[in-house]
Amino acid sequence: MFSNRYVRTIILSRVLLHLGIWIRNYAVLLFVSELTNNNPVYVSLISVAEFAPIFLFGLIGGTFADRWRPKRTMVWSDLLSAVSVGAVLLALMNGGWMALLIGTFISASLSQFSQPSAMKLYKRHVPAEQLQGVMAMSQTLVAVFTVLGPVIGTFIFIQFGITASLLLTAVLFLGSSLILATLPRDGEETKSDDTGGFIKELKAGLRYIGANQSLRTLCLTFSAVGLASGLTQPLQLFLVIENLGQDKQFLQWLVMTNGVAMLAGGAIIIGIAKKVRPQMLLMVGLLVSAVCTMVVGATTTIWLMIVLLVISGFFFPFIQGGIQTLIVRNTEGAFIGRVSGTITPVFMGMMVIGMFLSGYLKETLSLVGIYVVSGVLIMIGASLLLPLLAGKRSKDAKEGPSTMKGGEM
Repeated sequence: MFSNRYVRTIILSRVLLHLGIWIRNYAVLLFVSELTNNNPVYVSLISVAEFAPIFLFGLIGGTFADRWRPKRTMVWSDLLSAVSVGAVLLALMNGGWMALLIGTFISASLSQFSQPSAMKLYKRHVPAEQLQGVMAMSQTLVAVFTVLGPVIGTFIFIQFGITASLLLTAVLFLGSSLILATLPRDGEETKSDDTGGFIKELKAGLRYIGANQSLRTLCLTFSAVGLASGLTQPLQLFLVIENLGQDKQFLQWLVMTNGVAMLAGGAIIIGIAKKVRPQMLLMVGLLVSAVCTMVVGATTTIWLMIVLLVISGFFFPFIQGGIQTLIVRNTEGAFIGRVSGTITPVFMGMMVIGMFLSGYLKETLSLVGIYVVSGVLIMIGASLLLPLLAGKRSKDAKEGPSTMKGGEM
């Protein structure tokens, strides 16, 4: 897979981009938590600033990604992200710490134009038999930085402060842009039958998803799972402080443990990518995640917390690898930006709603109650996949093994 120039270049740029994002996110988290004395509402607002743009601009960015040339879109998105971080740094130096949230919001918004374009390049330049392996590799990269990111981000913030953290983030975003600029020039775009104005193309993308049973099911599943994830995302800090009785900086070690397990899970997926159907990977990953989520909220012992994070982390790439492969396999090239820009925001939009509610629910419910609700929601999301799995088995039994076609799980 690394012999493919597009895979090699995009992965290298994502290395810099992920590192910059982790450094920025942990610097903002620790800086704001210090200023507000661990106020749960402000801590949850950090997560909202990071993830809300995925809901607000995902479909818009995906539609423009289908209209624009992918390489050019990715280069400019990362470049403008670097500029936005620099602007936030200037505002912060003048005493405006709320600019941190605004800058994070802007940077995350620009990513909604870059990510669908990367999917588009994979769809166009990666052979079908390598596609699931490439998706697994991408998730393995996420796992690597889930391990390294918190440690690096926390270290840089503690040793050098918020200014150095943001400056380094801007440099890393700029580096990602320069690496992507080395890709060959974009060719002419293949247009769908519904080409026209922006609104017309946006509506055509929604109709395309509505007519595809597999994509409709993924939207419903990830609505439930997104809400579940949002409820617990901002509360990890309070698991460390309240349930485990540790200092907030202990969170980095739990995240690192989870990331090491994700790395192992991603490596396994790369090895079995051609043997296991992506929909089965997704189902297994969701069920394991549901059980682990409910138990994590109740445990007060460090060793059990670590075991649960190892298990959930190992199976997390099953979820992400499964969903990304299903999106690419079941979508025509001319619609890949809009489909990716719709399904991912459905997940993230519900996640943002959960994040917004979690800070307030924390003040009225126990951590255990919130984590149990989250686990139940994930199980509901997994159950929505059952009719498609049953239908697929029935079809295979009648027709025998066959090559998957567009629109099928």
